[in-house]
Amino acid sequence: MKKSAFFGTIAAATFAAGFAAAGTLEDVQAAGELKCGVTTGLAGFALADANGVWDGFDVAVCRAVAAAVLGDSNAVKFVPTTGKTRFTALASGEIDLLARNTTWTFSRDVDLKFEFVGVNYYDGQGFMAPKALGVTSAKDLDGATVCIQTGTTTELNLADFFRSNNISYEPVPIETNAEAQAQYLAGACDVFTTDASGLASTRATFENPDDHVVLPEIVSKEPLGPLVRHGDNNWGDIARWTLNALITAEELGVTSANVAEHTANAGNNPEVNRLLGTEGDLGGMLGLDKQWASRAIAVNGNYGEIFEKNIGENTPIGLARGLNASYKNGGLIYSAPFR
Repeated sequence: MKKSAFFGTIAAATFAAGFAAAGTLEDVQAAGELKCGVTTGLAGFALADANGVWDGFDVAVCRAVAAAVLGDSNAVKFVPTTGKTRFTALASGEIDLLARNTTWTFSRDVDLKFEFVGVNYYDGQGFMAPKALGVTSAKDLDGATVCIQTGTTTELNLADFFRSNNISYEPVPIETNAEAQAQYLAGACDVFTTDASGLASTRATFENPDDHVVLPEIVSKEPLGPLVRHGDNNWGDIARWTLNALITAEELGVTSANVAEHTANAGNNPEVNRLLGTEGDLGGMLGLDKQWASRAIAVNGNYGEIFEKNIGENTPIGLARGLNASYKNGGLIYSAPFR
């Protein structure tokens, strides 16, 4: 009897906590906008133009969620965040979704009470140095000054790498990518370290990018992805399955050019039909309409289109798909099925 009462109390407390934290979908719909946390500026990933319009690989996630939930990909308030401020912004409710280059780790998931809804970029930490420095390996950096963003996994990985290789370094702490770039180019540090994608992005903005080299070592695993607060499972499901919709669309050949046709006319592929709402009602399970995924895909296309447009090999960033290729092409990008 005592055991039943105990578990009943725990269940009630758990339900109450979940209920108290729930309601992000309703809040977003009532506000008529999605508050989305992004970086303070990283070319190809999240950057505002001269008119204040945000664009980029991570921005595309925000716009897809806004299209799915609100029917308007422009109904987004972009909130720039640093490595130090991003988690406070999410925990406090200042933002509804964090779509910034943020690494999924145990402590962030469990201790900070966040829910990562998937991985939209598999990355790893690297090092960039001027060619004039004459180094060819990160192991040659004994005694180097290193520009490092505070409040990041990069900071911890740097310490681990130098310790494990019995070499020393002097950190030059910075908070934003713009500050890192300025300090590095001014010679305040010998080396800049961050995610390899971030190094490619930063190097692409240099006046003379060929004067700088990204060293060969990748010293960590950095699965980057969007995240939400614990306690609102429905909102987490919406963010997760919007990302999955972009990934699945690439797998199924649904693109920005043909999504409207597929949505208007059900075809012979049952999963395409379920994804786009011409068969069944998966949207209803999320509290959305049948065309939520169709709208999300129509904004910037499928995952592959978003990658190629913003950071792919034909952009100044010049990133190959690599690990971020679809599983059909030997990569790690893979969605659970829509059924």
